[in-house]
Amino acid sequence: MVNNDLLVLHRYAGKLLLQKEVPFAVIPQNDFTKIPSIKRNLLYNQCQRCGNQKSSLFGVIPCASCSKTHLYCRNCVAMGRVMECESLYYYAGIAPDWTSYESPLTWNGELTPYQKEASHQLVQAIQESWKEFLIWAVCGAGKTEMLFQGIELGLKLGKRICIATPRADVVRELKPRIQQAFQDVPIQALYGGSEEKEGSSQIIIATTHQLLRFYKSFDIMIIDEIDAFPYHKDATLPFAVNRAKKTNSTTIYLTATPRKEHRLQIALKQLAHTYVPVRYHGKPLPVPQLKMSFSLKKELKWYNVPKAFLQWLRNRDNDKRQLLIFVPSILLAENIVSSLKKDSTIPFQVIDSVHSEDEQRMDKIEKFRRREIDLLVTTTILERGVTFPSVDVVVLDAGHSVFDEAALIQIAGRAGRSADDPTGEVIFLHDGKTDAMVKAIHSIKLMNKKGGFK
Repeated sequence: MVNNDLLVLHRYAGKLLLQKEVPFAVIPQNDFTKIPSIKRNLLYNQCQRCGNQKSSLFGVIPCASCSKTHLYCRNCVAMGRVMECESLYYYAGIAPDWTSYESPLTWNGELTPYQKEASHQLVQAIQESWKEFLIWAVCGAGKTEMLFQGIELGLKLGKRICIATPRADVVRELKPRIQQAFQDVPIQALYGGSEEKEGSSQIIIATTHQLLRFYKSFDIMIIDEIDAFPYHKDATLPFAVNRAKKTNSTTIYLTATPRKEHRLQIALKQLAHTYVPVRYHGKPLPVPQLKMSFSLKKELKWYNVPKAFLQWLRNRDNDKRQLLIFVPSILLAENIVSSLKKDSTIPFQVIDSVHSEDEQRMDKIEKFRRREIDLLVTTTILERGVTFPSVDVVVLDAGHSVFDEAALIQIAGRAGRSADDPTGEVIFLHDGKTDAMVKAIHSIKLMNKKGGFK
């Protein structure tokens, strides 16, 4: 097959396509298999692209082609409308060959003993085609670096690899790091609004939503932050991940906070796994401090800076650190900034907020990383997948329902990530302890104990 034909094949093989996306002019029609776009059952209908079965997420629309009214799926309509009268297509011709690289890894860093052990087991899982393998690693353990030797083996074996994560921010963070480690390997990042659209490279880094476009495409599926919202709340996403994998694929899970189903599988010895209980710099995780404030709800209702927060701020250990403040809502994030700026006792020159609807959020995150913003108020969008070298972390209203155990552990994990400053403070400001707070602190202490810390 000539290079141009191979490029076309890589572009369309392993994809689930709408009829208008199928390149019949380039690839013969009999190389594609068509499937119904929506299956009707007695009790429910199911979209065959996203797996949606909720009647509330189906609509009806008149069809210009056949002059009838048909079902369409509203759940995945942002990726192109799936109509009942039009089939979905996947390539079923000769499978494309992916490049077998001799020595693709260009990273020359050193792994810690715990990282080496996890990396060794990951390589074994890929070499022996294990179905599943989970790496349970604390926040800041260096999970990305642990992947490198496993990815290298996959590339040497000519396998196609996907690194999937629920959040676009994490995809943007991972792309340059993976590309730097494999400088001669084409890598594409797919997320809503990304410049790259084709998804035709051997390594794909994507949000789990983007996997709705793939069909039996990947030999190795690495799911980062398996516990993160929205993956565990949206049945569409596991459906997409499972369909995007080849039948004999290996799935790697990465998490600092495994969910109950994975913990149960580990306890029953049904899931191969490894622990990495120590951060790459060898220091323990910062244990959150609980700060009680009976007037907290009233203060935040009027967007006032909590007095308990100001009291802690005056006495914190290291006033040279930046401050990352987590709040439970976008409205509070935007409005508390005004109060912080008006308070003359706040020792920060540049104060700002960031959240999921902020069009400048990427720019603000980079400014905070470059220390051009001193204090940043954020929602849970920054609870994971981002690294700042020297920050203290405060959660205002830590008892709010949005802060579950996993979220609080991840938030605490933003502090102390640098070898130059491994002991950042973490403050849970609350008006009454919750199970989530207690369990988060217990889990952090337990991982520190596993790592040999008292």
